[in-house]
Amino acid sequence: MADLLGAVPSAALVIDVRTAVRAANATAHALLNGAGHLSSLFTPACRAQFAAALLSASASGEAQHGLELEREDGKTWIMGSLAPCPDDGDLFVVTLSDITSLKNRLATCEASENRWHSALVGSSSGVWEYRADLDQWYCSDIWRQIRGIGPDEPIPSETDAWLERIHPEDRERVAHCVDRQIAGDPDYMTFDYRELHRDGHYIWIECRGACIERAPNGRPLRISGTDTDITARKQTEERLTHLSRRLKVALEVSRVGVFEADFDLGTSDWDDGMFALYGVERKEEVKIGGLWESMLHPEDREHVFGEVQRHVANLLPFSDEYRVILRDGSTHYIRSRTLPFIDSDGHRKMIGANWDVTGDVVLHRELERAKTLAEARNEELEEAKARIEHIALHDYLTDLPNRRYLDQMLDRIVADCDERGQGLAALHIDLDRFKQVNDTLGHNAGDQMLRHAARVLRDAMHHNGDFVARIGGDEFVFLTAYDGDDDALAVMAERLIAELRRPIVFEGHECRAGASIGIALERDGNIDARQLLLNADIALYHAKNAGRNRYEFFCRDRRHQMVTAHRLADDLLRALEKDEFVPHYQFQFCARSLDVVGTEALARWQHPERGLLAPAEFLAVAEEIGVVAQIDGLLLQKAVADAARWRAEGLRVPKVSVNVSTRRLHDPHLTQKLAVLSFEPGSVSFELLESIFLDESDEQARANLAHIRKLGIGIEIDDFGTGHASIVSLLRIGPDSLKIDRELVRGVARSPEQRRLVGSIIDIGRSLNVKIVAEGVETRDQVRVLAKLGCDVLQGYGLAKPMGMEDTFAFLRAESWRAA
Repeated sequence: MADLLGAVPSAALVIDVRTAVRAANATAHALLNGAGHLSSLFTPACRAQFAAALLSASASGEAQHGLELEREDGKTWIMGSLAPCPDDGDLFVVTLSDITSLKNRLATCEASENRWHSALVGSSSGVWEYRADLDQWYCSDIWRQIRGIGPDEPIPSETDAWLERIHPEDRERVAHCVDRQIAGDPDYMTFDYRELHRDGHYIWIECRGACIERAPNGRPLRISGTDTDITARKQTEERLTHLSRRLKVALEVSRVGVFEADFDLGTSDWDDGMFALYGVERKEEVKIGGLWESMLHPEDREHVFGEVQRHVANLLPFSDEYRVILRDGSTHYIRSRTLPFIDSDGHRKMIGANWDVTGDVVLHRELERAKTLAEARNEELEEAKARIEHIALHDYLTDLPNRRYLDQMLDRIVADCDERGQGLAALHIDLDRFKQVNDTLGHNAGDQMLRHAARVLRDAMHHNGDFVARIGGDEFVFLTAYDGDDDALAVMAERLIAELRRPIVFEGHECRAGASIGIALERDGNIDARQLLLNADIALYHAKNAGRNRYEFFCRDRRHQMVTAHRLADDLLRALEKDEFVPHYQFQFCARSLDVVGTEALARWQHPERGLLAPAEFLAVAEEIGVVAQIDGLLLQKAVADAARWRAEGLRVPKVSVNVSTRRLHDPHLTQKLAVLSFEPGSVSFELLESIFLDESDEQARANLAHIRKLGIGIEIDDFGTGHASIVSLLRIGPDSLKIDRELVRGVARSPEQRRLVGSIIDIGRSLNVKIVAEGVETRDQVRVLAKLGCDVLQGYGLAKPMGMEDTFAFLRAESWRAA
């Protein structure tokens, strides 16, 4: 046995089941170093492992291989194998080999692999490898994540399939780069391109790769590399390119020259702007102490050199202004902005900008505030961005947040209210009489009024979270937390109205505007801020309609009214497009003979769903959306056409009266619109409301009235006796007829006071040679009394109700009003 063990090159020994050593070769004796039991060499864990291997070998009679055993010193690893002795089943032959160096190499490799894996993960780079000899691809999880590809999804191995995902503008270049990369061209080890992400958008990929193994014939076997998503970097570069382009344009437009001087090398680098500024050709050499210094005005040299020396020594940026004498002999004033610095090589340098301020010092003082090119490379770009964002989010006149800023802040304000367990209140503020201030004193006065309003609202921000914005010409929104105290909001609104009503002085004039405020509230929880603003707008609408200079709280009924009015407005516009407005005629009669002397054309809307509608159903909304004049014009056209039909039928209707709104009377194109109508002079009359016109002094209205008279159109004053017109105004207009309002006619048969009042109006008309028309005549007694008082014309339900055109023919032929 000893001879057999001695022939084994590695450590070999015979042990029993308790690991006691029975025989060993010289190498094993050296390893045991006097130990009687083999297990005593190993750590407890390895002793248990070795004992288990002995039991397994004893029970099965089979050898046990590949036992990795660590010595107690923790520094040495041994690979062991054991097998039962052929002659004695209670003994075992053990061979041992020192594998410490192998284990150390494996540990080093594992640590290196972990470091490289961590580095790749930390850099967000995806690893890829293509085995051309096996036609296999390996792509790491990060490589897949970059493209939105799942870990188990198959990856097309065909080059054409991969190229289909490349941006069309990059495909040809990428194919070329891949070919050069495989060929080993170092210029193509790195390239970038756009690839289609799984979500449908393009991402930028930076590819680094090379062929790392080739066949003896040079054919590539393994190509390996990394891909990195550089989309964010590309977007940043694009933004910087845009900003750099804008800065370049700004420099060109402002004629600014930029230079950089190196004091250690004695050189100076000028851009084209500097050469143009100093009137020299670019081919001339520029050195410190040469060209620029020679052009300085003698009286400014000492000052300029001193400023440069002091600031460069302390690396302090500075501005200066001095004179230069150009080669044509002219003297120019130059303003400069300069920044000394130490570059990465330790050189003392100075970068700066020069510009000519001779022509316009004020303009170039503005340019002085601009940063020089070096400052702009980092900090100035951020400041410019901040300024742009501020301008985009603030009103230029008042510096208050604008509507865009308000929209951005709404969700945050609501979130803050929810966090504090509070509600939200919105005050929509609109300045009263602002247009009058603009029209009478000019826009500068209006601007000062808006600044005053902004100061008042800004001063009212007493609570954390209050927010004020200017959202329109003279409209503001004030948002504040709401804790359930409506009275506090009312007090706040009254105080704001009082402050906004205070006069401001502009060029010696006191300007007053006043304000109307709409208030909307939302309790805590589920606040819909945009609906809240809409509700405040509705409340403001009602505040203005209620007389202005006041506040109103929003209520649901008013919202319903607004929705109804909006639908009616839409229907009105549709009705005009589909020609649904028709005239109904109420005939007028001579008070003495009861002959027909005219008719009034009354607007009716033939609504497709609601039937025939009188003006009371739609006139208010029509006035709001500005279509009353259009309806008036439409009725005039139809009335003129219907009058021609009566004449063709031999029916005598001497005159048609049509209501004319104040907007139509002020229409500068009214004369052209009337010119296209064909009617006999005296056959058409315009009815004007006393309350809206008699005291007007508009030049356009007077001009239109004069032209109306030239066309032979009569003028009637409607509802006389209920307005506020003066006799002087009446004389100035000189109407053909006055229509006594139905409220005065109603009691004329039974009230002496009413009779005297109506008689006075008739006397006034007679003295001015103006006919008097009584409206609202309903009884025989009214006909009798009015005829006795000297009234000229009668109109009312007692004689004829309004009727459609087709009903007028039978009515006129039957003359049934005489019997009635």
